[in-house]
Parts: sequence; C-alpha cells; structure tokens
Amino acid sequence: MTPGGKALAEFVAEATEILEALGRDLLALDEARGQEADPEHINGIFRAAHSLKGLSGLFGQERISQLAHAAEDLLDRLRLGRLTLDDQVLDTLVDALDTFQALLGEASRSEEGQELSQRTRDMEDRMARLGSPPPAVEEDPLERLELDATVRAVFTEYEEHRLRENVRRGVALWRVRAAFDLTDFDQGLADLNARLKPLGEVISTLPSSRPGGLNGIAFDLIFGAKVDARALEDGLRGSPAELAPLSVRPPEAGSAGPAFNAPPPREAVELLPPDEDEDVGDEDAEAPVETTRLATVPAHPGAGAPRMRAVTPPATVVGLQAAASAPLPAGRPKAEETSLRSLTQTVRVDIGRLDGLINMVGELLLIKANLQRLAETSRQDGTLALSKLFGQELSRETRQLERKLEALQEGLLEARMVPVGQVFDKLARLVRKIAREAGKEIDFVSSGGEVELDKLIVEELSDPLMHLIRNAIDHGAEGPESRLSAGKSRRATVRLRAEQKGNHVVISVSDDGSGIDEVRVREVALSRGLVTPPQVSEMTRRELLNLIFLPGFSTRSSVSSLSGRGVGLDVVKNNLGNLSGIIDVWSERGKGTAFHLTLPVTLAIVRALVVGVSGRTYAVPLNSVLEILSVQPRDIRTVERREVLDLRGQTLPFLRLGRLFHLPEREVNRHFVVVVGLAQQRLGIAVDELFGQQDIVTKPLGGRLSRVKGISGATDLGNRRTVLVLDVAELLEEGIAQERRRA
Repeated sequence: MTPGGKALAEFVAEATEILEALGRDLLALDEARGQEADPEHINGIFRAAHSLKGLSGLFGQERISQLAHAAEDLLDRLRLGRLTLDDQVLDTLVDALDTFQALLGEASRSEEGQELSQRTRDMEDRMARLGSPPPAVEEDPLERLELDATVRAVFTEYEEHRLRENVRRGVALWRVRAAFDLTDFDQGLADLNARLKPLGEVISTLPSSRPGGLNGIAFDLIFGAKVDARALEDGLRGSPAELAPLSVRPPEAGSAGPAFNAPPPREAVELLPPDEDEDVGDEDAEAPVETTRLATVPAHPGAGAPRMRAVTPPATVVGLQAAASAPLPAGRPKAEETSLRSLTQTVRVDIGRLDGLINMVGELLLIKANLQRLAETSRQDGTLALSKLFGQELSRETRQLERKLEALQEGLLEARMVPVGQVFDKLARLVRKIAREAGKEIDFVSSGGEVELDKLIVEELSDPLMHLIRNAIDHGAEGPESRLSAGKSRRATVRLRAEQKGNHVVISVSDDGSGIDEVRVREVALSRGLVTPPQVSEMTRRELLNLIFLPGFSTRSSVSSLSGRGVGLDVVKNNLGNLSGIIDVWSERGKGTAFHLTLPVTLAIVRALVVGVSGRTYAVPLNSVLEILSVQPRDIRTVERREVLDLRGQTLPFLRLGRLFHLPEREVNRHFVVVVGLAQQRLGIAVDELFGQQDIVTKPLGGRLSRVKGISGATDLGNRRTVLVLDVAELLEEGIAQERRRA
C-alpha cells in the first residue's frame, strides 16, 4: 500500500469510529424524544463533531471538515441553551449523520461528486438557519441561587448554563468537597466522579478554597442530584466526600422583571475565592456553612421540597412515531437505497490478545527447534531402524504442536470477532426514517447486541438485515387505525434479537403485524409463472411461504420508495447463501411474521466433512450439514421424474453427486445421504463413503476450474492430498433448476 493509500485508510478507519460514537449518542437522544435531553449525549455528539472536524482538516477532507464545523456550531448553540432540541433539530442531526457517511464513502474511493457537494452545502445552510431560541423567562434562575458572585464568575459558559437549568428544574444542588493526596489526586477525583455520575450531574469541578493539608489538594464539585439526600450519602459512603447543600430561594410570586435570555459568551478569568463566612487562616476553625461527612443533610433552608427527577434505567425500546402526512424538512435527502456496510475492514484488537498470540508463536518456535533436532537425528542415523524412544518423542512433539496450533487458531479467530450490536445500532437509526416514510408508528426492540461474529460476516449481514427490517415495517406492520380496529395496540413492534447457539448464531427479525397472506402468495407465484399449478398443489405450507424468496417476487401491486420491486428478500437469500447461512420463515395471519437466520461464527477456518464418491474425495463445509442418513436404494422414490426421499413426513430432494459430476456409478447396498441446508432450501446429497471431519482453509480456483458448477475451491488434507470443496449453494441451485426443468 502506498503512503497516501495508507494515510487514507487510517483516516477512514478513525472517522468511521467517530461517526459510530456520534450515531450511538444520537440514537440515545432519539430514544428520549419528548423528554429532557441528557447533556452527556449532547456533549458526546459535540465532541464527536469537533474531533471529526480536526481529523478531516488534518487529512485535507475539506467537505467533511466544513460540514463538521457547521454541526459543531449548531451543537454549541444547543448545549449552551441558545437552541431548543425539538424534532426539527433532531431530524437535521440525523440527516447530517447520513451526509457524513456519504462523504466518507466518497473519500474512501477518492471521489468528489458534485451532487453530494451540493447536498453538503445545503445541509450547512440548513443547520445555520435552524431553530429558535428557548422561550424567555421573567428572571435569571441563577439570581435565586445563594452562591457568591465571585464563585459564579469562574464558571465557564457551559457550566453556568447547566447550573441555570438545574435551578430552573428544581434539582437539589450540593457542594461536594473532597481532599486527596498530591500523589494520586487524579485517580481519586476520577473515582469520585464515577460515583457521582449515576446519581446526578457534575456541573463544575473547582479547586477548593479550603486547603487539603500539607501534602494534599482539595476540590469543590457543584453537583445536581437526581436522588434524595439518603441515596446520595449511600452512593458516596467510603469516599472522602463532604456534602453541603446549596440553597435556592423560591421564585417570587408575580415577579415582573425583564425577560431573561441566555447571556452572550464570556471568558472566565477569576479563581475560586474563599467562602464569605469561612476562615481559611485556621484549618481547624469551624465553618458556619453546614457540612457533613456522609451524615444526614438538612433540607434547603427557606426553600420548598425540591422537585426530584426520577432515575430510570436506560430504555431498550426505541419509540418511533411518524405521521404519514408530515413533509420532509427542506434540504432533507430523498430516500435512496443505502448500504450499512462499514467503509473499513479495521478491527480493534485488545493488546492482551496480541500478547497471547505472540507467546504462542514463541512456543511454536520451540517445537520447531525440537522437530528439527529429531529430523537431524534421523538423517544422521541413515538406514538404521529408528528407536521406540525416538517415535515416542516425535509423537509427544506432534501432540504439543497440535495443541498450540489449536490455541493459535482460536486466538486469531477471536481477534476477528466483533459484536453484532455494531449493525444493530445502525439499524435502530434507520428504523425511524423508514417508519416515517411508511407513515407508521413503530416500537423497535433489539437485544443480544453483545453476541460476537466474524467481522466479515457482520459486514455482509448488514444489507440482509436492513431488507428484513424494511419488509417488516412496510409489509408486516399495519397502520395505527388498522391495528386499533383489529384489537391491537396502536403501535406495532419490530424485534431484532441475536442469540449464541453452539458454533452458530441465530438472529431473529420479527413483527406483530398482519402476517403473510398465503392466498396472495399463491396467486402471485402462479400469475408470474414462478411455479406451475401441479407444483403448488403439492407444496407444504412451509414450501409455499418460501416462495417469497424467489427473484422478482412481490405481493405489492405498486412500487414505493420502500418496496414493491421484488428485490429485498431475494438479496437476503443470496447474501445468506454466500455466508453459509440458513433462513427460516414463520408467519401466522393476524399474528405476525418472524425470520430466523442461522449463521456460522466464522468462515476463515471451517470444519469440513470429508466424503468419497466413485473413488474421488470431496470436502463438504460442516456448517451447512444438517444431518447424515443411511438409506437403502428402495427408500428412494421418483416424483414427477425427480428423485426424492421421505424425511420425517417431508419431501427431501435427492441428488447423486457422482451423476452430477459425470463420474462412473457403481452399485451399492446403501447410500450415505448428507442432508445440507442453505438459506431456506434443503437437499440430500448421496455419497459412497464418509472419512471424517477436518479443519480446512478453502483456496479459490483459477482459470477454467473457477467456472465448474458445484465447486467453491480446493484444500489440502493432512496427507498432502488436494481435494475439491463443494459449493453447497450452487448444488442447491442446481437441484432446484433440475426440478423446474423436469416440471
């Protein structure tokens, strides 16, 4: 890679991480739509925009830098209270994130399209003109806070705004004093902040006016508590914190002072002075301010009971309300088919994992040295018979080598793993936009985001999941009025769930909508010539539902921006086939629909079943093997000129591998049938012998061999023999094509 290409790759990787962090905070704001915004999330988005501006400027990406600067200005107005976080502002931030991702996509390809450049300029203008200032109040709430004006003067503009907001909302305010030793005060202060954060908001941290001893330093933290005094004391128990309440006078009834707005920016230049009534000359002097070291704290004197904000756990449901008639804001990009795939293949690896891998390599080098010594010994002995002791030593080194290689393989596979929550977060952000376009009210519930898959599988999984979510919202979920008339809740629910099951991961996408109309599916399949009437009459309910995965199938009579083109589920089927995945669909009319995707954890090194057919050896990826049967020739039936098996009451297509590859067939008393499944299809493959299982690394075939149907590549077995690896997806397609030709 050239130096310029390496720099670009580093920029794309780091910018992608920044946008992912920005997206998570933006999603949290969207979840709390209509509620008081958490300042931590707004600050997180502000910091992300600031970092992106600096990073893109460093790498000469001017379009991203200018848009990030405009977003930073908007967020600065928002965090300082000069702008109200309403739906219009939130929609703009969501659209800005989409624009950032589009710009990063062009940057990764070293492109600069005029259309996207104009869209970026429009977005900058939209953010500059956006919003209205918060409503003016009769007085500055800070005037009611009994805090010395010289102390207030050292607050930054943001800290003063947050203090004003806490007073306005009636939050109980405290001065938390803590003294630490100079050798570790940074760690002590960080621990104190970690204790306080779940209990409320740390508004400001200032050096205390009271000394912390000869070898210490003390800090005063201005803190807005979301819990009562007892819960605050319990949360700080065992820490060096002292609590003192800050008094707030009640607002004067009928006060008619001038309307107050947020003050203009200013600079804080003064240091925190001593409290007015404290004697700092005598450390042992008793301060008139009532303090306590985790003791019962009196209520604010002269003030009514503070209005406490309830502490609630993080929401797991994204509430999404969309009005069908609501127009898109000016400058909002039109709906377009986007991909959720990451622009970078970078994976963050913990340094501890890398240390473990290096240690294993060191142990492998020792084993290599021992094997070289044994090889040299055998060479010097010449034709003499090797001793039994030599064989035992060689066997011991071989077993050691096997264990270390297995550990190295496991460590490398772990380094490739990423949580599927990376895709889930992106989908959660998209659901709101899709629901708005469809004019429906949706609750999106996701779980299992901590489950890990191979990085490449997660990236390839992005688009199939997006299509299934679109399908659930557009086809499955009904409108609010239709749901109410059917006796359901007004809001539909779409669920996304991941679960680890052995060496596979099962991902489910479900909705509580209207379900799949089997009659309509049958009509569409017949009208488009996808199946014949005799075939439909013999289909089971499961086979009938699987028709929705055929190319070009759609029950929609008109094309919308979301669906109706018959490409969504076909893409799902093809992509899952490439990942050796299996998909099953369940649906009940009026109850809903669920798609269950079963995927291997990794494709880098796979376990394979080694089989023999007509004297040839092949490898079948074990993650596609469902079961192995032993059948007699008389168990094979012919239905409409195709061979099938009866597998527990269901018809299983039967394929003779030797006949497919034009190999000489021989009479056998029984067939071993390897039942494979990929996506929604099942197939029984007849083989002559089963040799066992082995880990393989598939290498692609070049030249003419790359066009051989049913072969995905080649691999070396332990005896240095090269065998072909079967392509289960193509074998299934070939079996289906044979059925259609015979029909």
